[in-house]
This record gives sequence, C-alpha cells and structure tokens, in this order.
Amino acid sequence: MSDNAAVVSDELLAAAHALERLAAASTGGEWRLTGLLATRPEVIAHHDDGTTEHIAEGRTRSARWIAALSPELAAPLAEWLRSAARQEEVDPAAVEVARVLRRRIPS
Repeated sequence: MSDNAAVVSDELLAAAHALERLAAASTGGEWRLTGLLATRPEVIAHHDDGTTEHIAEGRTRSARWIAALSPELAAPLAEWLRSAARQEEVDPAAVEVARVLRRRIPS
C-alpha cells in the first residue's frame, strides 16, 4: 500500500469510527415521521423493546447526529453509490446503504 493509500485508508477508518461513536451517543431506535399535521411532522424513535421516544425529547443526544448528517452529505454519498454501481464487483456496504436509504426515503 502506498503512503497516500495508507493516509486515505486511515481517513476512511477515522470517519467510520466517528460515525459509529456519534450514532452510539444519539437517540437510538428506528426513527419515523409521524404527527397529526403534515406541516409539522414529528420524528419518533421506535426502540426494540417497544418503547418510543420523541426525538425532540432526546435532542441533546440527537442534535449532533442531525447536524452531522445534514444535506451536505447527500452529494458525496450519492456519488459514492454511483461509483460503487459502476464497479464490476459492487461493495456490499454500498448495497446495504442503498437498501436502507430506499426503505427510509419516501418515494
């Protein structure tokens, strides 16, 4: 591995670790849009034990997650998925990210 490849690899690993740390510190569960008014949707975390938590109530844990995964991430993430799609052997991680996004983003 070249020095440049090692630096890039370290950068990717550091970003992955930071994302995992951030997720662990955020409100867990599956986040879903709910609410009675379409103009004021609410985000509710549904936990594995059947409990729910309004994201606003967990905002001290979730604010950094929301800010980190802002729309600024969309362009590089979309380009990564396009790049992966062009490869002869598609990265399984890219496939999993694509499947989660397709489930989570309304059509």
